[in-house]
Amino acid sequence: MELLIFQTDIKSKNKVKSVEPILNSHSNILKWTIDLEDIDNALRIEATKNLLEEEVIDLLKVQGFSIQTLPD
Repeated sequence: MELLIFQTDIKSKNKVKSVEPILNSHSNILKWTIDLEDIDNALRIEATKNLLEEEVIDLLKVQGFSIQTLPD
């Protein structure tokens, strides 16, 4: 299992709901959360080893969100 963490501009529950179907339907994403209290609005994803950071970035950018990998 991999843990991927991203900085996003997802700042409301409505925006979280808009990405929910996309993230829930991805076969390599096991669990995900978005911390609306965090300054980075961190998206944390527990995923299989087959999921690439670029895939997640592309998925959300297509939906109009800003997203980038957070360094460890």
